[in-house]
Amino acid sequence: MNGVIPLHKEIGLTSSDCVYKLRKILHTKKVGHTGTLDPLVDGVLPICVGQSTKLVNRLTGSPKEYEGEITLGTSTTTEDREGDAVEDIKLEQAFTNEKLQETFTSMIGDLTQIPPMYSAVKVNGKKLYEYARAGLKVERPERQIHLYDFYMMGEPVFEKATGKQTVRFHVRCSKGTYVRTLAVEFGSLLGVPSFMSELTRTQSAGFDLKDTYKLSDIKSMIESEEYGFLKSIDDVLEDLPAHELTDEEWEVNVVHGGFLEFSQYDTKKNLRVTKNNITKAIYKYDPKDSMWKPETMLLNNE
Repeated sequence: MNGVIPLHKEIGLTSSDCVYKLRKILHTKKVGHTGTLDPLVDGVLPICVGQSTKLVNRLTGSPKEYEGEITLGTSTTTEDREGDAVEDIKLEQAFTNEKLQETFTSMIGDLTQIPPMYSAVKVNGKKLYEYARAGLKVERPERQIHLYDFYMMGEPVFEKATGKQTVRFHVRCSKGTYVRTLAVEFGSLLGVPSFMSELTRTQSAGFDLKDTYKLSDIKSMIESEEYGFLKSIDDVLEDLPAHELTDEEWEVNVVHGGFLEFSQYDTKKNLRVTKNNITKAIYKYDPKDSMWKPETMLLNNE
């Protein structure tokens, strides 16, 4: 069984929980996810099965899209609704739509982020949340991220009684972005405490939320011997140019991890090489040797 499952991870499950459950449902050990989603976040989590586990890093590195909600007026220990309140104020009045959108727009582009203490980033071999739970603080490594889009969705809601304002948003961002940290930074730019009160990943590795399957769906389909939930490696890599191998190229070069020499393909892009229209490897151009060299071998893809 080879391919990628566009899973709809539900709230309450960790990404590792999903991998564990799918191993049992599919009766295979070769299962891996393509980017951690916190238990309080739902949405698209592509899962690689069989040969496609070799594509995990490629799929993890693609931009991702989210829709969520920021609450202005309160900050929490975890930067989301799971944590304890750290600072709580009552807003005297709502921020205008113009001010809110202006703040969203100002954050588009390259940003430097410091991962939250309650995260799985490792420092000196331990995860940050382990330090946080022990009441310890450590220096956290900065990371560079990029926001392609960040904008307000719908009308913000202001509750005069509580002095809290909630704002829904859409963001398209690079690998490694902590969206709950964006929510905190957003409030900081407005001069108020804030936290991420809701989040759904709507797109990842080319899969949209509407294309996903829940664990219960997959279990039912397996029982009925239906496998439409499993997307082929060829479908997942369809954005890459393809070269159909000759028998000689396949038997002499690719089977043995050898180099290939082509002049008709864009050397700035990776190239998938196919046999009988099935992807067998991904090649990358090496300008130093003027040759295409194997980057990912998928010889057992059927």
